[in-house]
Amino acid sequence: MRVDRYFEARFPGLSFSHIQRIIRKGEVRVDGKRTEPKARLAAGQKLRIPPLKLEAPPPRDDAPAAARDRAFLKSITLYEDDDVMVLNKPMGLAVQGGSGTTRHVDGMLESLRGSGADAQRPRLVHRLDKDTAGCLLVAKTRFAAAALAKTFRSRSARKIYWALVAGVPRPHQGRISTYLAKQEIEEDSFMRIAQHGEKEAVHAVTYYAVVETSAQKLAWVSLKPVTGRTHQLRAHMAHIHHPIVGDPKYFNIENWELPGGIQSKLHLLARRIAVPHPRGGTIDVSAPLPPHMQQSWNLLGFDAKRYDPIEDAPEED
Repeated sequence: MRVDRYFEARFPGLSFSHIQRIIRKGEVRVDGKRTEPKARLAAGQKLRIPPLKLEAPPPRDDAPAAARDRAFLKSITLYEDDDVMVLNKPMGLAVQGGSGTTRHVDGMLESLRGSGADAQRPRLVHRLDKDTAGCLLVAKTRFAAAALAKTFRSRSARKIYWALVAGVPRPHQGRISTYLAKQEIEEDSFMRIAQHGEKEAVHAVTYYAVVETSAQKLAWVSLKPVTGRTHQLRAHMAHIHHPIVGDPKYFNIENWELPGGIQSKLHLLARRIAVPHPRGGTIDVSAPLPPHMQQSWNLLGFDAKRYDPIEDAPEED
């Protein structure tokens, strides 16, 4: 049998072009030597197979919902081990159900429950707004859920967000500290700036740093929330008069025009999460820019690999 046909038969999850590439690059060896895709294998020869990342075929449209949910969650997984997984949540997907929300991450996690008497359902450790993309940490076991809940309560989880905001904050690095309270107007709810001592007002602290600017009209900012309040970053950036581009609730600059080519979608990414692993060591995962933000970064000439004053800064004592 030809070498490439052997791989095709043995590993149906590999694309034929990928098979050709690993053979041509010399990653496949026959009796310790490089080979050709069309070379013939003989009985008794020793074949070296390199580490392979096999892609499972996507489920058919008529597959059970659980199979589709499982495949979708696997496709957005940035990191996974026996205790935890970090998902790259797309913008527009709710984390939990609410009025009129039927498709959400929490509901999909049921599809990852294992079989057997002690099968455990993965559970959320924290939340992201529906329109915020990026790193979402999920505990796969009760042990991990308890340990990570304690980590978040003690504020030893490090979260970094990236946003595109109107104008350029002055100074370029700073700390925002306010009280926030929930306010409902008709069927809409949002967080407003409140006074200390007000009923149900909670303290919220955010560090920010300007990474890059575009003609003083827009700024890429890196944000580090110390507290984890609802809509905290969105409310805080609006409070300092630099609301996040595409924010339907908190963008409050009259007659402000979106630069051409930039989509009117929330430009907020949960860029990175770093937390102590329940069994030792650290989970440290970064998410790529979602498509609408990548488009804006390209248009503005921003380089996502640029040094980030918050992301790359040492931990505070």
